[in-house]
Amino acid sequence: MTTIIGLILAIVFIGVGMILKGVSMEALANPAAFLIIFGGTIATLLVAFPMSEIKKFPILLKIVLFEPKLPTKEQIIDMMVEWSIIARTEGVLALEEIADSVDDPFLKNGLEMIIDGSDRKQMEDILFDELEAAAERHKVGSLIFSQAGMYAPTLGVLGAVVGLIAALGNLQDMDKLGYSIAAAFIATLLGIFSGYVLWHPISNKLKRISKKEQDIKIMMIDGLLGMQEGLTPKLIERKLSVYLPSKARLKQGEMISEEAETA
Repeated sequence: MTTIIGLILAIVFIGVGMILKGVSMEALANPAAFLIIFGGTIATLLVAFPMSEIKKFPILLKIVLFEPKLPTKEQIIDMMVEWSIIARTEGVLALEEIADSVDDPFLKNGLEMIIDGSDRKQMEDILFDELEAAAERHKVGSLIFSQAGMYAPTLGVLGAVVGLIAALGNLQDMDKLGYSIAAAFIATLLGIFSGYVLWHPISNKLKRISKKEQDIKIMMIDGLLGMQEGLTPKLIERKLSVYLPSKARLKQGEMISEEAETA
């Protein structure tokens, strides 16, 4: 919701600011400026990135607008403690039924390796390789938007130059000259707005979402490796609690069941 709220507030505040400065909203009705900025940005992205990455643009926008639901750190601790109890009391093969019901491919892969009897080094290498590959894909996604944020303001300057060239043809008509100069700077306005209110903030949000997912998956890896080593549920809980802030850690400790402590 913060993305949508932020965009709405940006449009409202900048629009009201323009009105207070005496700028007519009709000045924004400049198709040439929109074509140069947004069409030019699309063109530069096509030059800079292969089509296989550009095709992900709508998916990346969807991720920003509707952030994927991830389990909380507290939920991961509870989940790992519960699974470790099952593994210690009923055996590792009892995790097969749990693995079948897990939707997260990363978590499912880790559980299946535990069930198959993979050693710690194999599990660690595979899971961290998968984590690194996902981070690289996320990096490319955020880079598309950060590059768009660099190109758009420069295209705004280009649009202003084009507009000023047109204005020089109206030196004999002061009314047309004033209108042409104002229209020239609309391209600069759109370039700066799209670059620093749209593309750069979206790139930053994608980086934040990616970092959050990476942190969650690193926590999952620690829990899975603890289960693979046969650590007690209490030790797994203590191992994973380091990822929580101090207050949340104390609260989480109070919520640990007697079953986990005695397993």
